[in-house]
Amino acid sequence: MGEVSRGARALVVCPDIRGQAYDLDANSRLAEAEGLALAIGIVIADSFILPVRQVRPNLLFGAGQVDNIRIACEQHEAELVVVDGALSPIQQRNLEEKLERKVIDRTGLILEIFGERAATAEGRLQVELAHLDYQQSRLVRSWTHLERQRGGFGFLGGPGETQIEADRRMIRQRMARLRKELDQVRKTRGLHRERRERAPWPVVALVGYTNAGKSTLFNRLTGAEVMAEDLLFATLDPTMRAISLPGVEKAILSDTVGFISDLPTQLVAAFRATLEEVTAADIICHVRDLSNPSSDAQKKQVLQVLSDLGVVDAEGEGEIPIIEVWNKIDLLEIEQRDELLKAAALDEDVVALSAISGEGVEAFLARVDALLTADARRYQLLIDSGDGKRKAWLHQHGHVVSEDEIIESGKTRMVVKLSEKDYGRFLTL
Repeated sequence: MGEVSRGARALVVCPDIRGQAYDLDANSRLAEAEGLALAIGIVIADSFILPVRQVRPNLLFGAGQVDNIRIACEQHEAELVVVDGALSPIQQRNLEEKLERKVIDRTGLILEIFGERAATAEGRLQVELAHLDYQQSRLVRSWTHLERQRGGFGFLGGPGETQIEADRRMIRQRMARLRKELDQVRKTRGLHRERRERAPWPVVALVGYTNAGKSTLFNRLTGAEVMAEDLLFATLDPTMRAISLPGVEKAILSDTVGFISDLPTQLVAAFRATLEEVTAADIICHVRDLSNPSSDAQKKQVLQVLSDLGVVDAEGEGEIPIIEVWNKIDLLEIEQRDELLKAAALDEDVVALSAISGEGVEAFLARVDALLTADARRYQLLIDSGDGKRKAWLHQHGHVVSEDEIIESGKTRMVVKLSEKDYGRFLTL
């Protein structure tokens, strides 16, 4: 990676292109771009929106606008320019020449963040693959020795291949190797998932827009020291921890990478597997930041991604139950907060809470518990007292309400809550 150094002073520019459809308004996009820059330790010297009436193929902006950006860089001593949009390799190279500064676009910035956050083998492979894909198109800018010819091997003679061709070939070969490694990692994870599906514990996945408070909620529920800062993309790789619930001995809580508006397509493809865990979940908890003015637009984004993953249909309905978690109620005005609490109380698929203060967390856990045990029935079973295997199985797969030894008959009476499927499996033991 290494495109951007921590502590670099940057100018953040948000182009507002006439006639282009955006998911968020210009101010929200600028705020998000600032958040992305802060997420990797960039110091924001200044930031502004630039209206673009007509896209210039060589620079994106008009000549006058480029001059204004250069002047702003000099005034604010900015060594880096972050453009919140997609720049072609030519535009990026030309802007760097005109501004005499490093220029990074939205895709490059998100790749930097992914590169910093990736913790697991799969995350790192995905980042490198996406980065190489991005770099491949930018060899025109990144390499200064492109015109040089690399000579053929002695007896072969000929002009040889240009350095740029050799570099492209090396990148293609590396990408092919990475894809093989990724397939292997996915197969292995597929096996883990199959094993988990056979295991007794249900999976609860936290999803949501980036910076909605998923990791903070995850930490509160599990006591885990997962990185939870007020940063976009604070989590990249799915993190899993066991939690206990009243009616379920153990459930697995999974924290996932945050979603974001206008995520560049090559990144969506590269990071698809990061969200695949969600498709194997028993319950999805969609964490929303209700204090954010763009909360409704963010919800649409999340549902779109879930739809792309095949988890929900166009109406937002699916086989996996979804609980909407209205987070950050501690940041709302009292009247607004009271209204939301009333609305949440009327909808069984919604829970309002504050992951920071803990308010509403118990109600959230009770809702998760109720959904996980919804199809469980109570069974009274008599088991030989010495049959440790079947007893252990019941403890593992059901919720044991009571267990009494009946000394005279050498039996144990167990009252257990089990799903119909598990009761059927128990009968075959």
